[in-house]
Amino acid sequence: MTTPINPLRSLDLFCKVVDNYGDIGICWRLARQLAHEHGIAVRLWVDDLVSFQRIWPPVDTGAITQVVAGVTVQHWRAQDDAYTPADVADIVIEFFGCEIPPGYVEAMAQRPVKPVWFNLEGLSAEPWVEGCHTLPSPHRSLKLTKYFFFPGFNERTGGLSVEADLLARRLAFLDSGEPARFLQGLGVSPQEQQGCKVSLFCYDYAPIAELFAAWQASPVPVTCLVPDGVGRAAVEAFLGQPKVPGAAATQGQLSVRVLPFVPQTDYDKLLWSCDLNFVRGEDSFVRAQWAGKPFLWNIYHQDKNLHHTKLNAFLKIYDPATAALADLDRAWNGAYPGQLDWSANWQALQAELPALTESTGQWVHKMLANGDFMANLLRFAARLVVEER
Repeated sequence: MTTPINPLRSLDLFCKVVDNYGDIGICWRLARQLAHEHGIAVRLWVDDLVSFQRIWPPVDTGAITQVVAGVTVQHWRAQDDAYTPADVADIVIEFFGCEIPPGYVEAMAQRPVKPVWFNLEGLSAEPWVEGCHTLPSPHRSLKLTKYFFFPGFNERTGGLSVEADLLARRLAFLDSGEPARFLQGLGVSPQEQQGCKVSLFCYDYAPIAELFAAWQASPVPVTCLVPDGVGRAAVEAFLGQPKVPGAAATQGQLSVRVLPFVPQTDYDKLLWSCDLNFVRGEDSFVRAQWAGKPFLWNIYHQDKNLHHTKLNAFLKIYDPATAALADLDRAWNGAYPGQLDWSANWQALQAELPALTESTGQWVHKMLANGDFMANLLRFAARLVVEER
């Protein structure tokens, strides 16, 4: 008996960059994983190569087409180009509902074997996600069907994206004593490493000044590591100097150091090296969970404060969340009812960090049980192909 040939050998992933690094960050991780772990020929269409280069320096911002880390990167510059069925991949993914070129969609419909078409949606713990996951959406005029595919936190969703070797790489990094050398390579002094190490990646509207004030009065020293380009106004006010890589200052118990903006693989190492991580958007949010360290999430602002609903839905199912962590997370996103006592909250949270770290490890194993997002998507796509035969 011969093994059937997998007909899904190519994939086009369309990405429009809205949140400077989150959108391309997610798509780039998925593209590399598809190419390296599943042997799929991936073409990543992206409209903003400058943001892309910040997280992956080998990207050539002037190239129309290039191959980076085994992935074909196509600069997506226009919506009105013409396409033929030969231009269409076996699997087509539009990220966050970005509108792919109409000519490409028409070429999809002209293929003798239609591609499997996905709208890859945003991550949320809201209950409605489970009901919409894998729902079909027939095209209004063409013989095509698009399927919604949601990442999530249980088996009724697509799960979270995780490379097959990620946890092994993290454990090897931590067991080797590499964190100290890695941080020193970023300019973090041995003295700064003795304190509670915190990475800070947030939107500019986060209440950074309030957090810094609480850390200045911390019962233990705090070292805040913030990438270049993040929270410029608040960080420069603390530093008393321009916010450039290498800039640093100490006030009270708080030391703030500006780091260079690092590639994705080094950002993972930064999360692994810190005691507490402040992350934003979706990509760093997921990576913070796999880091197995306590974290707080700054959500992309939505009209009518819909991001508050999203935050509360996650805190409701996030097992490690203590009252102190949940209160700080709500205040960090403007969702706390009343005025938070930032100093008292930090003292409570800091005392809980060892127990929180242990419980986040349990959360990691719980998420692993849901399977990898990309593997789940490919299994669903293969099932659709079988059903349509």
